[in-house]
Amino acid sequence: MTLARAALSTLVAAALGAAALQAHAVDQTLPGAGNAQADQTAAASPRVREAHEFLLRQARQIRNRALREATLDLLGNRGFCVRSRVGVDDATKAALLAKLAAASLVNPADDASFPGGLSAGVFPPVLDAQTACPRLPMAFDSAPGSAFASHHGYPGGLPIHEANNLRAGLGLAAGYRRSYRGVEAGEEHGHDDDEAAGWMRSPFFIDQDVIIAAPIWHDWAKTLVFQWAADGSEFKELSFGGTPANGSATGGHHVLGIAESMKRGLPPAFVIAQASAHSSPTLGNEFKVVAWLRAAGILAQLDPVAAGYLVQDAKGFHLPPLRRLADGLDLIGAGQTNLLAEYTIHNLSDGDFTFSIPAAGDAALLIARLAPRYGFDPANAAVYNTQFRNPVLANISQERILVLYGNGGLAAVQAELDALRARHGF
Repeated sequence: MTLARAALSTLVAAALGAAALQAHAVDQTLPGAGNAQADQTAAASPRVREAHEFLLRQARQIRNRALREATLDLLGNRGFCVRSRVGVDDATKAALLAKLAAASLVNPADDASFPGGLSAGVFPPVLDAQTACPRLPMAFDSAPGSAFASHHGYPGGLPIHEANNLRAGLGLAAGYRRSYRGVEAGEEHGHDDDEAAGWMRSPFFIDQDVIIAAPIWHDWAKTLVFQWAADGSEFKELSFGGTPANGSATGGHHVLGIAESMKRGLPPAFVIAQASAHSSPTLGNEFKVVAWLRAAGILAQLDPVAAGYLVQDAKGFHLPPLRRLADGLDLIGAGQTNLLAEYTIHNLSDGDFTFSIPAAGDAALLIARLAPRYGFDPANAAVYNTQFRNPVLANISQERILVLYGNGGLAAVQAELDALRARHGF
């Protein structure tokens, strides 16, 4: 590392550190003070709008009416009702936290370290909390795709992240069909995106509804956990759904998203696929997906076994044998798992982090290096974040910046920023 790069890294780290400290000091029991500004930043980005329109086009193709309508509501309704939070007052929160702790699905030690305690982490603030329709604290399009210093950590990062994952899922499903579907007469042209006319007519069936809906629903709760502070940084996210002892804790958005799907009674194959984003339920990893489904069931205030999302035997909880997975052989009894292709396809589609997380770190360095050319100082975190960093990333994206840099050097990144500045993008 050169001395110049080392100095720049130190400067950026200091700025990010200051933003993180301020974010931790933010009252996370109240909706984010920067949510409205994030709405404006995302709304001004053509890249965010393109991603949103792509998600809407795909969602309209979902054939299951309940799943289609719920997905379109999530994407397009600023007043989306968070049903898993209906009637959840302080007493209910305390009772649900006690159930999570008793099942080793939350770490009690986090109560002392997380801003606002466990209650703020498991129940992030919503609007109209004590009404019949608690609402999202910001528009779906305004949310980031992850933590501030991680992938898609800018206003509009959520729809961009989801659009990329959905494109990956569609490609993977098409590849599975092309590679593994039979070549017998008639089967090659079977309508395997239609449950009624697909797997009932041909055993080879990958549910296109699940392929489309799972990437959209998996991350939607980032609108809750990654709210925006006034300085353009983000809330901290609580990891739960397990404890250090059982190793299944994961980002809270994952469990909260599953809870909402359960509360709405969405189909088990879809909900389990959604739950498989952070770990495919293959042998040795099924326990993680099971833990997240159990935690979500507690938050949705329903029995996941009775609702068909899990089964239980003398050895514990397992994924259910959906469709005909129990027809002729007990896979669980044989030491295997009840696995559908959709679970693994969705897990694989969520794998862009292998590029997008490094891209986030590199892009942070690159735009900080160029920021003084446009009159911005990374050390002035609030101005830098809200007027430069967030608009730049929402319009260009971290991934595009890294690809440009890799092929054209710093000059290519500067040209992109110059063009954005000329369009009054920041």
